Amino acid sequence: MTIPYRRSLRLFSATFSVVGGIIGAGIFVSPSVVAERVGSGGMTLAVWVLGGLVALAGAFCFAELGARLPRAGGGYVYLREAFGALPAFLYGWALLLVIATGATAAVAVTFARYVIPLAGLPAGAERPLAVGAIAVLAALNIVGVRPAAYTQNVFTLLKLAALALVIIAGVLLTPSVPVGPGPSPSVVVGMGAVGWWGVGAAVGTALVPVLFTYGGWQQTNFIAEEIVDAPRTLPRALVLGVAMVVAVYVLANAAYLRALGAAGLAASAAPAADTLEATWGGMGRRIISAGIAASTFGFLSLVMLVTPRVFQAMAADGLFFETVARLHPRYRTPVRAVAIQAGWAIALTLTGTYAELLDYVVFGDWIFFGLAAATVFVHRARERPGAVAPGFRVPAYRLVAGFFVAVAAFVVVSAVRAGPGNAAKGAALIGAGIPVYWYWSRRRERGR
Repeated sequence: MTIPYRRSLRLFSATFSVVGGIIGAGIFVSPSVVAERVGSGGMTLAVWVLGGLVALAGAFCFAELGARLPRAGGGYVYLREAFGALPAFLYGWALLLVIATGATAAVAVTFARYVIPLAGLPAGAERPLAVGAIAVLAALNIVGVRPAAYTQNVFTLLKLAALALVIIAGVLLTPSVPVGPGPSPSVVVGMGAVGWWGVGAAVGTALVPVLFTYGGWQQTNFIAEEIVDAPRTLPRALVLGVAMVVAVYVLANAAYLRALGAAGLAASAAPAADTLEATWGGMGRRIISAGIAASTFGFLSLVMLVTPRVFQAMAADGLFFETVARLHPRYRTPVRAVAIQAGWAIALTLTGTYAELLDYVVFGDWIFFGLAAATVFVHRARERPGAVAPGFRVPAYRLVAGFFVAVAAFVVVSAVRAGPGNAAKGAALIGAGIPVYWYWSRRRERGR
């Protein structure tokens, strides 16, 4: 008898899963890159608003897909149903090989780096602490989705509290610094360009880190089968969660600009810490360090909660080890999938190879983003007259989905142009999944 997932997550937990999947360490440090590339306060805020609109467009697409196919695995299922098993498998392969596991390793190390000075631990504790965080969260996710969701909710509240302190300090308590022009965008992009072309090029280069900082909202679709009334709840959680993050990110950047100015933000290596330090001195820097530690731990919790559902779906399709498809009879969780993800992430942490591998394949995430959003067109084309429509439909879907797919293509092309060698290695790593797929598909055929 097949054991199903337990539906126990309601709108609050689903929404906080979306928020927690987006907010990591990026918003605390990456705005300086954006300010440096566009060169003015107004343009900095404009790029963050534009990135928010892209994230909302993607959320609308995944909301419709979640309403149509409320199954565990999210993007894996959407790709399989629209384009076949191979691209779906390559998505799961990339997640397991590097994208999810490499991100887990990288964020775990970041978590350890912030905790060590706060706790007064020796520098040599970095890797053991990172490994311990992965192991603890894996164990927590094995014993049930509710404890994992409660942990996720608590740490999402903590990261929102940290950002609220930044916003309050920057907007209300810190004397205003002029947010006028900083470095020239044409100088930053190194093109010697002027006018609209220079501004457009600067915005384009700045948009890439913004979009990566907004990424992660799609992960909640992985746990659709554990959400109560998923066809209604999941779309609402996606739109509410992304809208909440857009508001927080724009306000946080407004706080950075008011406290530091455009030039100061562009020159800052840690704008959140600098903003709080301007108000509360060294205590402010320690507060934001604790906030970043909580934020990274919450992100780790979310990745360990949702991504194993993709590997379980692959196994249920006969494209991975059969035992990975089985859920624990008591906890209703994919125990083996969680263990595999945690084990490989720990191996990447101990070997230190995660950073290089992530550089290779990070653009691949946006390839699968764009392909998954494009399945909206496939499903609309397949609709029969008079068929029951999903509970949520993307408004003006040709425009909204087309916009998101075009932006995803832009991110991929930008990543390839910025590092063609890394992109080639990343494509090779993803392509290495093709013979693995052939092996599993042949094995599945023999088993029938």
